[in-house]
Parts: sequence; structure tokens; C-alpha cells
Amino acid sequence: MLQPDRTQLSEFRGRPAESKEGSVAELIDFAFGFLRRRFLLILAAVLAVVPIGEYLALKLVPAYFAATSTIIIDTRKYQIFQHTTMVGDTMIDAAAVESQLEILKSENVALEVVRKLHLADDPEFGNPTPGILGSLLLPSREAASDYDRERRALAVLGKQLTVRRIGPTYVIEITFRSRNAERAAEVADAIGEAYISEQLEGKYDATRRASSWLEGRLKELSDQASGAQRTVVEFKEKNNIVDAGNGRLMYEQQLSELNAQIIPAHERASEAAARLHRAEEVLNSQSEDATINSAVADSLKSDVVTKLRSQFLELANREVEWAGRYGETHLAVVNLRTQMRQIRTSLRDELKRVAETYRSEYEIAKRHEESLRADLVRVRSEVETANQARVTLSELESSAQSYRSLYDNFLQRYMESVQQQTFPITEAKLITKATPPKDKDFRKTVVAAAAVPAGGLALGIALAFLLELMDRTIRSGRQAETVLQTNCVALIPLLEDGKRKSQSKRSAGKTAVGDRTIVRGSGAIWHTVDRPFSLLSEAVRSIKLAVDQHGSGPAKVVGLTSSLPDEGKSTVAASLAQGIAVAGARVVLIDCDLRNPSLSEMLSPGATLGFVDVICGTVTLRDAIWTDPATGMAFLPAGTDSPLAHSTEILSSDAARKLFDSLRKDYEYIIVDLSPLVPVVDVRATAQLVDCYVMVVEWGRTRVEMAQRALADAPGIYENLLGVVLNKTDLRKLRGYDGTLSRFYGRAYEQYRGAS
Repeated sequence: MLQPDRTQLSEFRGRPAESKEGSVAELIDFAFGFLRRRFLLILAAVLAVVPIGEYLALKLVPAYFAATSTIIIDTRKYQIFQHTTMVGDTMIDAAAVESQLEILKSENVALEVVRKLHLADDPEFGNPTPGILGSLLLPSREAASDYDRERRALAVLGKQLTVRRIGPTYVIEITFRSRNAERAAEVADAIGEAYISEQLEGKYDATRRASSWLEGRLKELSDQASGAQRTVVEFKEKNNIVDAGNGRLMYEQQLSELNAQIIPAHERASEAAARLHRAEEVLNSQSEDATINSAVADSLKSDVVTKLRSQFLELANREVEWAGRYGETHLAVVNLRTQMRQIRTSLRDELKRVAETYRSEYEIAKRHEESLRADLVRVRSEVETANQARVTLSELESSAQSYRSLYDNFLQRYMESVQQQTFPITEAKLITKATPPKDKDFRKTVVAAAAVPAGGLALGIALAFLLELMDRTIRSGRQAETVLQTNCVALIPLLEDGKRKSQSKRSAGKTAVGDRTIVRGSGAIWHTVDRPFSLLSEAVRSIKLAVDQHGSGPAKVVGLTSSLPDEGKSTVAASLAQGIAVAGARVVLIDCDLRNPSLSEMLSPGATLGFVDVICGTVTLRDAIWTDPATGMAFLPAGTDSPLAHSTEILSSDAARKLFDSLRKDYEYIIVDLSPLVPVVDVRATAQLVDCYVMVVEWGRTRVEMAQRALADAPGIYENLLGVVLNKTDLRKLRGYDGTLSRFYGRAYEQYRGAS
């Protein structure tokens, strides 16, 4: 048996049942069940709403004339003085067209139409004239202000206006509905014209604002460009930067010229140094012939050396000739030799003079080269300084050029904006004007009339759902298991004679002690014996099976209780006892509902001795037992005629426990009819007597909160609760709450067992 925690049950107080499984199948079953059980209410709501709704639809939604005009958003840009435009793109995408639709429906366009066509004075637009009768009936009514009348006209205009895009094109259709055909066409055309005027005005305002801004920006850029150019000039003067032409500075030109001059100067100095070095070698040589031989290289440059050398060679030839002829010692030969020495000395002196000339040339060439190199170093230093300044100069020139380019660009844009301001254009144009329609448009009336049944259906569903929320009773075994956190042992169907008693009231008379035979009647408590193949008998067998599977022992004491009176617990207890007795088991049925012994009134009317008398010891158990001769079921009435105020003490007494111990020895099953849980506390006193409890819940009557409260306040009962029995179940309505279970209790069971 399922044994949930009592704290979980307490959490269910005051809120509707919730299923822990939210599968799609369960949702579908709930939807179909909801429609089945509330179908008549929904149908009644639809039938009640449809006639009234159709009448109101025809009255409140009359037919209108619909006039249509079309405009196109032309993607071509008609530019008079330029090929590009500053405002807008050359192509229009879908989002741009949708934006134009919103502009067409905007309040600015509508307000212009209202004022142009004087719609605020038109009765169709929510401003009817009161007339003489209205003025007499409502003399104190203040006239609406112009603002209020315009707002009402705008509201009506917005409701009757439809603007849509025709497919993926740039064509927009403007449709206006009015009770007057001419007015419909007039408003449709006025909407398009107002839109085009709005576009032109917007373009003009945008161009004018752009021109004003560009004008101020041009002045600012002009000042910035002039200032940047002035900064460049001042920087050149400050850093002595002179332009030599061809994009080169003066320092660069000087450096190039010095580099070109220093190489020839160096060559001349080197050549002079070489000649000087040769002359000094000859002069420093100890050989006498060195002077004569060295003079050969320089003879072409010095006439004196050339002449002396020629004389010397002539004398040398003569000296060789005369020495061979006259001898070495001849006076003429000696004189020749003396002359040759004189010429050699003169030649050496001339060479010294030439060497000094070479030295002077070398010094001049060397000083010239050194001067060029010094100038090169100086110019090179100036160039480096100028290059550093040139970086800054380049930045200043670049900034000045940027300002100049910006100024030229903005000047061009300014001229374009001035031209556009003079010739404003718009991309939209009206391509089809609206004509007054001849036939009325009944689409809104038809739609409104078609929506009436849907409204009735929605109202019916809302009312049905409201009733569902207000219905806090237990309607199915699954719901009982969910909200009470226990098993649903059986569902007992509703019988037509379920509320009738089979015996007379206690006031019918008293029965003698020796005559304790239960008299059978035609009530519901005999249904189990009379119709063993009925659904009630099957439910009783289900309860017995649950009892047999609960624990083990020599006898089983089963207590039946309910939340409130009149839920059928006594009938279920009697049916269960008779069903067990029919099966051949020894069973005794005890009426322990001492406050209201209705079971004793049904089975033993007029009995004065019973359970209370046995407990008090005034009579033996044998003398108080009643017997059903047909089934062999034993029955112990409640006993005593007067109401008992201390029934709880009687049930919790040791005598009651001893009595039940005695009954356990003689019977296999002890079925106890207990009092309800909510009105009295007697059931809680039977915890020591009863093995398990069965709670009877009346279908469609027992409220969820009451059943939860009853079990939550009786923890001892809940811990030993075998389950609940859903009594008086209307099987025809059950399919609206539990379709699967209703199919079993309906045709499936009948087909299985066969007609009885």
C-alpha cells in the first residue's frame, strides 16, 4: 500500500489538485474531458451570444465605401545640379518601405488631412451636431474644444485607414473606408498628397538645416586652413628654411654642390703632393746623376731645366769625345767637366725652386680641400638640423593641406545643398488617384459577424473554466490519489435507489431480544447480494482484496469512515460485510457511529441492545448480535436509545479493546462503521482497535480541502489508511474526468462479464 508522508498531504490544503505528470497525452485527455463535461454550458453560451452578437455586429459595424489610391517610392534620384545626393541612399530596401508605411499612418499626416478637409466638423468623424432636440435635452453640455474634436477625428481616421505594401514592390496602397463614397476617395487622395507634402517639407527642412550647419562649418574650416598655412610660413622663417625649387631646400642644394667640388680639390692636392714628394727625393739623393735623370719628368714643364739639361748633355757628349781624343787630363776636358759641374749645380738650384713651387701649389690645394671639407661639415650639420625641422614642417604642411581639402569638400557640399534647397524633390509620387466606389465593402461586417460565434465559444469556455476552478470536489480516482496522497481502492457507481432506506426508522417499534434476525429490504445495502455481477459488487471485491493484501493475522479489523456525514460510508460498510459473507468468510459488522447509528436503523430497526450495552456489561455479546440468514453475516448494532456524549471514552476504553480481542477469535473479518472525521473525534480513539481504515469519499460532493483537512488532523488514521473509496460515482459524467477509468466501468466491464 502506498504510504506517503503526512506533511506532503498538509501542503495540499487550500489549493487545487495538480498532477505531477504533465505528458501530452494527459493534457489531451484533460481537454477532451473538459469539453465533454462542460459541453452543454459552452453550447448554451454560444446559442445565447450568437443572436445578440449578430444583431450588434450588423448595427455597430455597418458597411462602408472603400476608396483606394496608390503611390510609389521611386528609387531614382532626380538631381538637377549633381549626380550624388547628401540625404538618402540610392536604393531603398524593404525596411525603408516599411518605414514609409508608418509615416503614412503617422499623426502628422493624419492631422494635416483633418485640417485640410475640415474633418473635425464632420459628424462621421465623431463630432455630430446636437441639433435642436439635443440642445433642449442637454442645455448644460459644454461644447467640445477644437483640440478634442481634432483628436476624435484623428481616432476615426486611424481606424478607417489601411496602408499596405503591394507585394515586394515599391508601390503602397492607401485605402480609406467611409459611409460616403466621395468622402472616402477624397480622404484617400488627401492622405497621399499630405504624405508627399510632408516628404517635401522634410527634405526642405533637412537641406536648410544642413546648409546652415555647412555655412558655419565652412567659416570654421576657412579660419583653420588659414591658420595652418600661416603656421607653416612662420615655422619656415623661424628655422631659416628656404625652398630652392624642385621640392629641395637651400641647404640640400649647397650640400650637393660641396660634394661635387671636394673630389676634384682632393685630386689636385694629391697630385701636388706627389710632385713635391718626387722633387724632395731627387734633392735629397746623394747621386749626381739623380738630378740630371729626375729632370726628365719635369723638363716639359720648366724651360730653364730643359735648357740646362740640354747644355749638360751637350757638354757631356763633348767631354766623352775630347777625353777620348785628348785624354782625360787635357785642359779642355777639365774645363768641360768644370762647366758640367756648374750646370749640375744650376740644375739643382732650379730643381729646388721648382720644388718650392710644388710645395706652394700643394699647400694651396690642401687648404682649398680643407676649406671645402669644413664647409661640408657645416652644411651637413645645418642639413641635419633642417631635416629635424622638416619633419615638423611636413606635419604642419599636411595639417594645412587637410584643412584645405576639408574646406574644398565642404564648400562643394554647401553649393550642392544650396542647389537642393532651391529645387526640393521627393522620392514618392501619386500614381493612381482614388475614385468614388460604387459598391459598399461588407468585409468588416462579415468578419464581425463571423467573430460572434467565436466570441460565444470563448465566453462559454471562460464560464466553464470558471466553474472548473470553483469545483473543488473530488471527481476521479486519479484526483483522489493525487490530492490525498493515497490509493483509490474502488469506485462505487451511483444507484438509483442508493439513498433509500430498506427498513423503517427506530420509531417503528422495538424488537424482542430473541428475535435478532436482519430483515432484508430493497435498498442499496442489499445490492451486493442481489446482483453479484454488478459494478458495485466488483468494487466490494476490490476493497476485500486490498484488505487481504494489507498485513497478516488471525483476523482483520477494517474501519470505514468519511469526511462528513451522508457520504455513504454505512452503505459501503454493509455492502463490504455482505460481500465477504457471501464468499463464505466469517464476518461481523459493527456500528460504531455512536452519535448517529444510521446503520443500526437500516439493519436492526428498533434494536435497544448493542455495542454500548456490551461494553457496559449489561448484556452479553451473544444476546446483542444480529444475524443475516441469507449470508450468515453477523451484525452488532450501536445500542442504547439516548445520544451519547462520551462516545470517545467508550471507544478508547479497555472494555472495547477486550471486546475486539474476543471478536478476533470468532470472526475472520471485523467491519466497523465509524463516525465521520470532521464533525467528531471518535474515529481517532479507535486506533488501538482497527488494523486499517478505508475512507469513503462521495463523488462530486466531498470537497478537496475538507478531505485533506480530515486526514491531516488525524495522523493516526492516515498512517493506517488502506485507501479511499469513491462512492456514488456518476459513470456517465466520469468520462469527462477520467476517460480511461470510465471506459473500464462502462462497456469494457459489461463486455467482459457478459450481460447479467
